[in-house]
Order: sequence, then structure tokens, then C-alpha cells
Amino acid sequence: MADGDESDESRLLHRQPAPALRPLVAWYSGYREAGVPPATHRGLPSPYLTMIVTLDDPLVVAAHPDPRTPPGSYDTLVGGLHTTAALITHDGRQSGVQLALTPLGARALLGLPAGELSGLDVDGAEVLGPLAGELRERLLEAPGWDERFAVLDTVLSRHARPTRAHPAEVARAWRRILAAGGQVTVSELAREVGWSSRHLNGRFREEIGLSPKEAARVVRFDRVRRLLRAHYRPPSSVPSGRRLTLADAAAECGFYDQAHLAREFGALAGCSPSRWLREDGAQFRNVQAGAEDEPRDSMA
Repeated sequence: MADGDESDESRLLHRQPAPALRPLVAWYSGYREAGVPPATHRGLPSPYLTMIVTLDDPLVVAAHPDPRTPPGSYDTLVGGLHTTAALITHDGRQSGVQLALTPLGARALLGLPAGELSGLDVDGAEVLGPLAGELRERLLEAPGWDERFAVLDTVLSRHARPTRAHPAEVARAWRRILAAGGQVTVSELAREVGWSSRHLNGRFREEIGLSPKEAARVVRFDRVRRLLRAHYRPPSSVPSGRRLTLADAAAECGFYDQAHLAREFGALAGCSPSRWLREDGAQFRNVQAGAEDEPRDSMA
């Protein structure tokens, strides 16, 4: 992927990390935008932890998934899995890199299980220590996006450390949820891994940060929002027989019906699907934009 013209007002680039890092980081996203109206972005629930390193202005979080956390601004931020949206604001300019961290890779990269960051956004230095400042400094020194992505590969490869293995049952249950697109019950998972539902709930939450039921909801929601963003068109824009409807998306992703999809969007995104589609189409999607592929997690 070529960097293109650094003078472009808006840039949004995705890159896979070095092969050795892919069990830990699903993708990198680089973004830069300037000269646009101020806006508010929804940081939606996702199957990945979020790490953001800004390049110019700080990241301003107006509302965190945990309402007990006050609004704040961050040069670097690490966020755990969550089931409600964060609200991020900007005044017309924003830039940085975002990393989608796999829950099963959190111990190796962050030095703690994903469960300890459940529902939280924290300053990167609280988790990464001096590495957070070093990473931002080196990214600021890099002349272009290719060089910035190379910095991420170099610094994170050096920092990643061997760690004790996750319980195999938790890893198996997590991968099963991803493979099923969230369409699997806790009782099915427990039976497949050979644990009781109660024991699976406790150990899964410790390692991943959500219960298996919550994780399945988030994975299913993430799948349907990606499908809608890629293929949904308003009724007035194309003939009805040629467009993906909300009802179609609900059926494909395992919701009972369109009303169920709308309720889940309200709970997880804080708005209706149609409102999110209008907002999402009108703004620069940096935070949790991600690559348009299915969730994956290859951590052994």
C-alpha cells in the first residue's frame, strides 16, 4: 500500500502487521483529517481491544463506555472490550494510528489479561509505561505512513513477551464464538469445551473481559454493522429487489427479526441502525473503522 500524497486532507489506511504480530494485532489503521466540520464519532463495541496513538491533536473522549470514567483527552489510549459505545469528539482535525488488539494476545502485548480492561479506556502509559511515549515519539518522527507502520512492527515485536497460555477451553470458546458469528449459546460452548456453564462464564470473563453471552452479542453486532456499512443502501437509492434491507441483514446475522436488530443497536451503539448509517456515511471513520473482513483471532 503506497502512502500517497501526505498533503491530502483526509487519509484512511489499513495495514496488516508483521506475521509474528498477527496473533496479537489484527490490523493497523492510520488516519488523518483536517479542515472538516467538528463532529462526534461513536466508538462501537468490537471483538478487539483498541489502542490509539495520536499524531497531532489529542483524542478527546466525551463519554466512556464506563460512565464512571470522566471525559478526558489522550495522546495514547488503550481500551478493553465493552458493550456500550464511547463518544469521541474532534474540532475538525484528527490524526493517529489505531491498533485492533486480539483479546487472546493481550497478555503478550499489554502484560495483563483483557479481562482487566473490561469496559475501560485508560491512558496508554498506565498499561504500557514508557513504551507509550516512545511509540508516539517515533511515530511523530516517521516521514510517512509506510514508515509509521514499520515503526509499529519494530517496536511491538521488541516489546511482545512470552506469557503463560490461556486456558485452552477459553481460547476454544472464543474462537467458536468468532467462527459462529456470535450465533452460539453458552450451553453449547460449555458442552463443547467440557466445562459447566458457570465455570466457563467465570474463566471466560477473567481472560476476555466479557461473559460468553456478551461476547456473542458483540461479535454478532460487529458482523451486522460491517455488513450494513458495506452493502446497505437507502430504499430511495436503488430498486428494492437489488438492495440489502435491514430485515435481510437481521436474518443473515442471526437476529430474530428487524425489531430485534433495532433493539440491539440501541443497546450497543446508542442509536438506531438507520441513524448510525446516516452518521457513519457522513463522517471520517477512524476509531474502530477496521478492515472490512470478518473478526479473527489466531492466538494459540
